[in-house]
Amino acid sequence: MKHLKYIALATLVTGLSACSTVDIVSRNTAFQGTPVATAAPQQIVRDYRVQSVRFAVPEDLTVSEANSYYPIADIVWRGDPLGDRGAQIAEIFETSIDGAGAALDGATPVTVDVVLARFHSLTERTRYSVGGTHSIKFDLTVRHARTGAVLEPTRRVVADFPALGGSAAMAAEGAGQTQKVRIISRLTSLFQHELSGVSETGPAAGTDA
Repeated sequence: MKHLKYIALATLVTGLSACSTVDIVSRNTAFQGTPVATAAPQQIVRDYRVQSVRFAVPEDLTVSEANSYYPIADIVWRGDPLGDRGAQIAEIFETSIDGAGAALDGATPVTVDVVLARFHSLTERTRYSVGGTHSIKFDLTVRHARTGAVLEPTRRVVADFPALGGSAAMAAEGAGQTQKVRIISRLTSLFQHELSGVSETGPAAGTDA
């Protein structure tokens, strides 16, 4: 993976509808159950080579710079100097996917679409007291890099993991394990998992909410 494009993606919401039928049987008639067809999950054997990544931060995500214990916002980030938080988070994802992609040398060239849903790290007050959780969620779609065909439909990926606090946070900081370093390590490992190996899609696979 050579580069990452930090762009705004249009969101397409497809409405889904379901219908059901009810069989009415008489009191004296034996019930005849109708077999319900269930779609078997499909296996995806990943043999990817990441050629590009399209990353987007939707405009409706809220950002907070309040130094409270738990700001009510979608984006809370203090691991970089005050600035464009969307661009800073894009750089984190770029570094992470670049690291994961270095180990992927498969036959299928892919484009990875990432749309941020939440990036809620710790404020200064929380980091140097109680700690908490790095809450990171995004939507991931895998497409063929040449044809644009969807190889893996959009799914929600939850990357939450514990965030250090108090003396543990200060000790980690002194050892070079900043919030940014730990988050990049977590995301790199996660993308390696999400883009390699064998996966199942379909009703039996399930998705993270």
